[in-house]
Amino acid sequence: MKTSEIFDALLTNLKVGDTADTVASRRDEITKALNKDFRSRDGCTDHKLMVGSYGRHTAIKGVSDLDMIFILPPGIRTSYDGNAGPRRMLERVRDDLKARYSNTDIRVDQCVVRVQFKSNAFKFEVQPAFENSDGSFDYPDTASGSWKVTKPRAEIKATRECNDRTSTNMRHLARMARAWKNAHGVNMGGLLIDTLVHRFFAQTNDYDSAGTGSFDLMVRDFFHFLKDEPDKDYYVALGSNQRVKVKARFQPKAKKAYSRCLEAIANEGKASANKKWREVFGTAVPLKATESARSFDDTEEFMEQKYPVDIQYTLAIDCTVTQNGWRPASLREMLQAKSLLLPNKELDFAVTECNVPGPYDVWWKVLNQGDEAERRNKIRGQIVASNRGTGRHERTEFRGDHLVECYVVKHGIVVARDRIDVPIGASS
Repeated sequence: MKTSEIFDALLTNLKVGDTADTVASRRDEITKALNKDFRSRDGCTDHKLMVGSYGRHTAIKGVSDLDMIFILPPGIRTSYDGNAGPRRMLERVRDDLKARYSNTDIRVDQCVVRVQFKSNAFKFEVQPAFENSDGSFDYPDTASGSWKVTKPRAEIKATRECNDRTSTNMRHLARMARAWKNAHGVNMGGLLIDTLVHRFFAQTNDYDSAGTGSFDLMVRDFFHFLKDEPDKDYYVALGSNQRVKVKARFQPKAKKAYSRCLEAIANEGKASANKKWREVFGTAVPLKATESARSFDDTEEFMEQKYPVDIQYTLAIDCTVTQNGWRPASLREMLQAKSLLLPNKELDFAVTECNVPGPYDVWWKVLNQGDEAERRNKIRGQIVASNRGTGRHERTEFRGDHLVECYVVKHGIVVARDRIDVPIGASS
């Protein structure tokens, strides 16, 4: 496939698609319920603003967190002054929405009311706010007992202006960055992604009018930009200049993505290029049809086909390698030392870091790769449950660059994932 065909297909597969109709319906029903109370108007869908990735039009398929502002009538502002005002406001919004959705999990968070729908796995974060003359909003913060300022319109405007200047490439790159984030379990918020994409285009005009035939070079340079970013606790958000928190380091995985981009570019026009781009952006990249030299059952499953993927937390896994007569060793330490595993070793994969609040489910995928896996018809790759606590016990069998991936599913959404390579060499 040509480079343009690969990226055209990728962008098509990343579109929010039919989900947009459901989002609009949920958004309008929430707004109607609040307008009925706050304005005594039935069926009114005015006084709302979608913000976040969805409002900036940088969201992708699988988006699960929807952020919206309900614009409050200015005349009630003085009724919610004082330390208790923010909580009373959020509780009023919660009660209105509970009356509308009696079987839905609805609760007050620090600054929003969370509405966790069972169907479609959507979570709306509804923020009641008073609009100011400059277009900013005052929103309730129960932690401080005060009203704070947010400027989503400025972020939306900055995104639109950059997107117009770059021939829509700003939003294209922001969506591809989200695909990479979800494919590799990079814990980055949407506003941070858009801010970094905005900063990337601020330091180069090489891709302001680039077509999809040049997107291989654009994403290569973007990941080069990301991997060289210094460690920071926060960035200044595009447009609003408000602080956006860095949840976890993204540079190591950006460095790996950069290397894969170089490999994909070097293999342009070959089936291996599609495979390398898929290693960067996940299953939204189409594979080029090829004929294998031998017949095997393609049993690999993909989590994206079972659940929406919207990475929001950090997950890390490792593996303890043991063999009779040998001291147990960490697989990641072996990989760092560039050591190969040999067959007939016991492998215990375990979660070493996970900040997802419970309850949640843990799933695993063990994929055998290489000629020997195909010859034996044992590529595996099914999504399976833990078989040792929340971990997975396995045994090395034969040569190949195998991999193991772990997923955390909460409310029907994959919210964290990690993978580890399992290179097995020939027995001596």
